[in-house]
Amino acid sequence: MKTATGILSKKAIAPLLITLGLALPAVALAQGSYIRLVVAFPPGGPSDIMARVISERLGKALHDNVVVENRPGGNGAIAAQHVLQQPADGKTLWLTTSGAITINPSLYPKLAYDVKDFAPVSLVVNTPEMLVVNPKNQASDAKSFIENAKKTQVNFASSGIGSMPHMAIALLTEATKVSFLHVPEKGAAPAISDLMGGHVDAFLADIPGIAAQVRSGTLKGLAVAAGRRSTIFPNIPTFAEQGIPGLDVNNWSAVYVSAKVSPEKIAELNRALRETLADPQIDAKLRELGVEPQANNGKEMAGIAAADAAKWQRLIKANNIQPE
Repeated sequence: MKTATGILSKKAIAPLLITLGLALPAVALAQGSYIRLVVAFPPGGPSDIMARVISERLGKALHDNVVVENRPGGNGAIAAQHVLQQPADGKTLWLTTSGAITINPSLYPKLAYDVKDFAPVSLVVNTPEMLVVNPKNQASDAKSFIENAKKTQVNFASSGIGSMPHMAIALLTEATKVSFLHVPEKGAAPAISDLMGGHVDAFLADIPGIAAQVRSGTLKGLAVAAGRRSTIFPNIPTFAEQGIPGLDVNNWSAVYVSAKVSPEKIAELNRALRETLADPQIDAKLRELGVEPQANNGKEMAGIAAADAAKWQRLIKANNIQPE
C-alpha cells in the first residue's frame, strides 16, 4: 500500500481499487443517475481511498450509484465551491476533513466559501493525531520526548502552515511550555520522508498517513492526541496518560451537503451512512487504513465542528498563525 516515504504509489493503489471493485465508473454512468461523493484531495491519498471504500456500499443503501469525484486545490475551496454549484437535491455530497470546516475560516481572511452554506450529514471517521519519531530517537514515550526537548532543540515537521499537525504542535507547545522549531512541509508525504531520513525529529501526524510505518517499525509511535487510546493502535498511550493534558486533535472526516438540501433528504443520507458504516466489511477496511469509523447525526456533528472551530480560532489568534 505505501512506499518507504508514505506515498501511495499508482502500482499499489490499482490492485486495491480492483479488489474493492471501486474503479472509477464515471464514463459508464455518464448518461445515468448517480450521486457525487466529492473529495478535496487527488486520487491515491487516504481521503480518496476512504471515499472509494464506502462509495459502493453507500450506493446500495441509497439505491443509486455513488461516484467519487476528486476536486483538489485551494485547501478545500475548489471542492466546496463545486458542491454548492450543483443542484441542492442531495445528490452531491462533500466528504471533507476537519480543516476545511474548522480551521480555514479562521486561517484565511478571504475564504472562497462560507461554511454556513453547508449542512452536516454525519461523521464518518475519527482520525486522531499521533506523535511519531524515527526509531533511532532515544525517546521511549511522550514524557521522555518532552524531557529531551527541554535540553535540545527539536525540529518538528508539519504538513503545512495551518494544517492539523501544525495545530497539534501549537497545542503541545502550549501544554508543555517547550518551544519547538516548526518545519512546515508541502504535505504529509515529505514530512514522513524527512522524518524517516533523519532530517527532522518528530511529526504529529494523521494516523492513516503513518499507520503502515508504525506497524512495520520504520517509525515509532509515542503518543496519541485524543481523550482515549486509538482502537487502531491500542498499545500506544494518550498524551494525557503520560502527564500531558489538553491534547485532543482529531482530523475527522464527515459528509456535508448544501444547506439548501431538505431535512428529509439529509435524514435519508444519514440513515444510508449509518447503514454503510455498520457493515462489518466496511468497518474492517476503514480500520485497516488507520481510521476509526463512527456515525452520528447532523446536530451532533454540528456541535463537534463548532467546538473544534472555536478551539482552532483561539489557537490561530494566540499564535498569530498566518497562511503561506
